[in-house]
Amino acid sequence: MYKIILTAIDLTDDSSWAKSVPTAIELCQSTGARLDILTVLPDFGMSIVSQHFPKDYAENAMAETVTKLEAFVREHVPESIETTVAVVQGTIYEEIIRVSQKVSADLIIVAASRPSLKDFLLGPNAARVVRHADCSVLVVRG
Repeated sequence: MYKIILTAIDLTDDSSWAKSVPTAIELCQSTGARLDILTVLPDFGMSIVSQHFPKDYAENAMAETVTKLEAFVREHVPESIETTVAVVQGTIYEEIIRVSQKVSADLIIVAASRPSLKDFLLGPNAARVVRHADCSVLVVRG
């Protein structure tokens, strides 16, 4: 049914993966799909902001996050599941969509907390992924 399942997590927020990663694992085990785990680092945006950081800050942050993401996979994903990791920089929902298209994901699994008024006014990343994805999206409530 599924060949590639993509899930995006925030390593600093357990609610971003506590329910979505086990769901992804279960689906991978039942369908034989590969699991792609993505972490999106924020973009500096304006160059005026980036000048306040050391020149190699972005590269060091990416390398450190890859190491942490690989450790996360070793701890939380069974070895029997083929898994790839990716760390990208940018706007969360845009990068999830871009990476899903790049890897030809059949399913994106995203975590979503209970909506609050600000979510209805601003639209959370999960809602934007659902609206713009080319593939199915499973939203797992936290």
